[in-house]
Amino acid sequence: MTENRERALHPEDVARLFVARVNSGDLEGILELFEPDAVVAYPVDRPSQGTAALRELYAGLLAAKPVFPVEEPLPTLICGELALTSTRPQDGTGGRVQVCRRQPDGSWRRVIDRPES
Repeated sequence: MTENRERALHPEDVARLFVARVNSGDLEGILELFEPDAVVAYPVDRPSQGTAALRELYAGLLAAKPVFPVEEPLPTLICGELALTSTRPQDGTGGRVQVCRRQPDGSWRRVIDRPES
């Protein structure tokens, strides 16, 4: 980590920080929210896995300069070092689901992300 960015101290923080970092165009900050071998099911039929693939995925996304709304988290399920987080999109369709893992420093990072269903 080269900058002093806010860490996700709770699993639900990952979604909020992700939105803030997308909206500010912070590619490195986005990548810090994922474990090095994380998988993102986007597009659903061609998941991206690992930091290099996620860098390419999110660089492409940021090039479009999107503005994402913050979505209210649904109840989180925690089992040991793993957490299942989710949000309901504001348009009421489907849901977004993520698996996060507690890191040795107590923060949380995404391991699996399904941003749309």
